[in-house]
Amino acid sequence: MSSQYSRSVMPIQMADLNVFDTSYVWLSLYFFLNLALTLYNKAVMQLFDFPFPWTLTGVHALCGAIGSYSFYWLGIFTPSRLNERESMVMLLFSVLYTINIAISNVSLHLVTVPFHQVVRAMTPIFTIILSILFLKKNFSTMTYISLLPVVFGVVFATVGDYYFTKMGFFLTVLGTILAALKTVVTNRVQVGRLKLHPLDLLLRMSPLAFVQTVIYAYVTGELHRVRAFSRTEMTTSLVFALVTNGVIAFFLNVVSFTANKKTSALTMTVAGNVKQVLSIILAVVIFNLTITPTNGLGIFLTLLGGAWYARIELAERNRTIPPLGR
Repeated sequence: MSSQYSRSVMPIQMADLNVFDTSYVWLSLYFFLNLALTLYNKAVMQLFDFPFPWTLTGVHALCGAIGSYSFYWLGIFTPSRLNERESMVMLLFSVLYTINIAISNVSLHLVTVPFHQVVRAMTPIFTIILSILFLKKNFSTMTYISLLPVVFGVVFATVGDYYFTKMGFFLTVLGTILAALKTVVTNRVQVGRLKLHPLDLLLRMSPLAFVQTVIYAYVTGELHRVRAFSRTEMTTSLVFALVTNGVIAFFLNVVSFTANKKTSALTMTVAGNVKQVLSIILAVVIFNLTITPTNGLGIFLTLLGGAWYARIELAERNRTIPPLGR
């Protein structure tokens, strides 16, 4: 057995309970860091007038590569040995990661933000479909029902101007499917045959994602605009803000991969929807935004649905853990 997965011998019941207990700790950390990065990204773009989303994504990928290599150098984990086919899987995964971001950014220019958020709220539905088709997973009836307030809650929370073009509609739906697929694949490469350590996955994916992001920024002309911006607007404060942003993104990726491994792809997509409405609440407080009663109803429904789903998953996981005396 590889060193990163070696552990002391213990009864299987205790091992299962340990995984169960820590999964919600990692999920809570995912919430906190995801919200922090979302608000920090908005603050960086507003305070420093830095409208370069691909460059920001490149900074995230670069910090992910540096951070994961640093942990490898410190001996925190040992990378698995992959054959040629498995290395190709990692390359395709990094491409999926980059294309998912690209399509999401492009579609935002062709649809309004409320429409974009509503379609993205359907990610749990696509995750269920993909899990059933490719992983042969089964979900309880109550799980399906608990997703309804989560999805409709995001619809109400983001109600507004629903304008979209035909191409925008197609790309937004495609981006949502890809987001669900990325979450499912992330779970499989960590708990399936590869069983990659979260830091190992990040070490393999980040450099590839960084190169692909830089290429995309060059093709779209953003890299040229960044060079022009740097000559006149780059300050020490902005550099510090970007580095801090990258560090937060690195730890978010580690926590996200770990939470995905310890829970499930569906749980992560539901968590993403709940995070979305929590972002709205914090944005209202921090940036002095206003919400309508309909938005408030949507926020309440999403939080209620998220809590309901968590309770159902808790009950189902308790039923799958055998008693200690057995």
